[in-house]
Amino acid sequence: MKINKKTILNVVLILFILSFFVTPIGYYGKIWLNRMFSFSPEVIETAERQQITDYDWKLKDEEWNFFNFEKSKGKVILVNFWASWRLPSEAELASIQELYDRYKGKMDFYIITNEEREPVEAFMDEHDFTFPLTYLIIGEKMPIDASNVPASYLIDKSGNIVIHEEGISDWSTGKVYRLLDELIAE
Repeated sequence: MKINKKTILNVVLILFILSFFVTPIGYYGKIWLNRMFSFSPEVIETAERQQITDYDWKLKDEEWNFFNFEKSKGKVILVNFWASWRLPSEAELASIQELYDRYKGKMDFYIITNEEREPVEAFMDEHDFTFPLTYLIIGEKMPIDASNVPASYLIDKSGNIVIHEEGISDWSTGKVYRLLDELIAE
């Protein structure tokens, strides 16, 4: 029996698609696809921006110590809600790491999860993420919505929500860098 090129290509294509479901190649391929199809977050028009008026929000830091969000009042802030078990979160966190490397010390980062400490630390070590972790305290009042994961907020020094993005975004872009440079300079 003679096999033609079309049949061989179809078999290769089917095997490639199956690899996304039954091999580690698929897991990394899904992360790559999520990154490839993530774009810069959209900036909210000035007239439509909502303002945070209550910064009284209790959180936990990496050492599991309580602190208050009020310490960031008057600063540019990135808040990102994520979960280690959500594939889009993992894809997005790589761009947040690049953003953190570029802007640490110039603005505050709240990369927030509601998971237990051990799996989160293992996840951070596995991916070489060094941004500061923040743990959500369930039941505490919050100035922003944490019901969707991943979700991100960029807040200016006056407390205006400049970006609110649900789902994955690419935070390591020239558009975001220019915006942050403007907000930090204000």
